[in-house]
Amino acid sequence: MTRGLRNNNPLNIRRSADRWVGARAEQTDPSFVQFESMAYGYRAAWKTLDSYWKHFKAQRQPFTVRNIIHRWAPPSENHTDAYVRTVLQLTSLGGNERLPRPFMGYQLEKLAHLLAAMTVMECGIPMEQVDMDAIWEGYDLAFPGKRLTRAGNVRSTEPLLFQPVPIPEPLDQTFKHWDEYWDWSPQAFN
Repeated sequence: MTRGLRNNNPLNIRRSADRWVGARAEQTDPSFVQFESMAYGYRAAWKTLDSYWKHFKAQRQPFTVRNIIHRWAPPSENHTDAYVRTVLQLTSLGGNERLPRPFMGYQLEKLAHLLAAMTVMECGIPMEQVDMDAIWEGYDLAFPGKRLTRAGNVRSTEPLLFQPVPIPEPLDQTFKHWDEYWDWSPQAFN
């Protein structure tokens, strides 16, 4: 079992002054945070992604896979370009595709797949072994109620499909003759 999985820290979040919700009381790993459960490890990952979104917005940079990975796994510590290529292959996302803010609760499947691919990179496990339920449980711990619709149901994580809306006929096709418009129009009585 890899260090990230033993620590319930699938994205290998380093120890710092941050006090993470769900962190074990006793931290025995000298470098990485240890969490009570995998869901709390993913909660920290979701919170970190949201802080990245805020950072990139303040810097007027797009929230993209490429920017996220370059911040998460900087070139000074990692082979970042290979990390980005692998994540893009696993997720089918575009490197410069703008991603949604995690806090907003929309199009979350893209970010969930990003976290799963990052878990593959950080823990060295196949994509099939990534616990997607723990990723979603972590999201719900990070942003309670954001995946709920107004009716209280869990929002679908499937991509939105847009249905065509009928466009009304233009005004000049609605009335055969302008005389009909003037007969109908309240402005004709002024």
